[in-house]
Amino acid sequence: MVAFASAMLMAGSAHALAVAQSRVIILSFITGISVLAMVYYAINYFIYRKIKLIYKTIRSTKSHGGGEEVYSINEDPIGQVYEEVQLWSKEQTSKKEEADQLEKYRKEFLGNVSHELKTPIFNIQGYIHTLLDGAMDDPETNLNFLKKAARSADRMEALVKDLLTISELESGSVKMDWENFDLQEMLQDVFDSVDHKARQRGIQIQVKEGCRAPFMVRADRKKIRQVLVNLLSNSIHYGNDQGLTQVGVYDMDRHFLVEISDNGLGIEAEHLPRLFERFYRVDKGRSRSEGGTGLGLAIVKHMLEVHGHTIHVRSSAGVGSTFGFTLDKANG
Repeated sequence: MVAFASAMLMAGSAHALAVAQSRVIILSFITGISVLAMVYYAINYFIYRKIKLIYKTIRSTKSHGGGEEVYSINEDPIGQVYEEVQLWSKEQTSKKEEADQLEKYRKEFLGNVSHELKTPIFNIQGYIHTLLDGAMDDPETNLNFLKKAARSADRMEALVKDLLTISELESGSVKMDWENFDLQEMLQDVFDSVDHKARQRGIQIQVKEGCRAPFMVRADRKKIRQVLVNLLSNSIHYGNDQGLTQVGVYDMDRHFLVEISDNGLGIEAEHLPRLFERFYRVDKGRSRSEGGTGLGLAIVKHMLEVHGHTIHVRSSAGVGSTFGFTLDKANG
């Protein structure tokens, strides 16, 4: 009987111990859940919300104040913000490099403009002061210096006119007068306008065989005429005496391809990437001696770009050059 009572007592104690342990486990579990909930709340309130604020600030900065931007954060907010910061850093670096490049171009441009204007201004000053100092009394010297001063003034006018054209084209405010016209007819008109320069050097200008049919295009007539004048004048400047310049027009489905080729001096490969920059000259001495402003090819590039087209060049030193561009076919 005593043994039975002892067994019952031990069983009761074991049960009580098990119940106590279960309560401890449950209490620990509840406590753990509570702690996790508090930690989650703290992370969400103090960290996650801060991350969202940083993310929103980054997105707002990138949108440049362009209105409220919709954004979302995925299940890895820290990783997403890190990626955004990295991307933002790269963009800022790129913008700085672009700003530095623009500043370099600005300085080069101001230097080039000053240099181009300095020569004709000094020439005009020299001629006028020489005349005022007594040369005006000599009729022959008087006339000679006045002609030279007039040429320098014409050069300044051409430079200013080209600068205004470049500025208008680059600002995006240029007005386009779209119309349909025959490119072949325009070529003949441009040939006549540059014929005198070509004859002085014995250069023959012609349309290639098989390219003499009417070619109706849709473009701004005045601007395309200037493109052709600039390219043909460039061909004459850099062509060989008694040389040949040919113009080819080819059907390219919805466009016409225009190519102007010469057998002149050609252009070395190192110059090709910068050929259409403002004031860039392959042969500076020769260009200036023949009255070029250094803006002709830059104007050509911009005028074709406002038409939605580009210009390309193929050239080999001592062989010649080919400039090509496309134009839209006329409607209907």
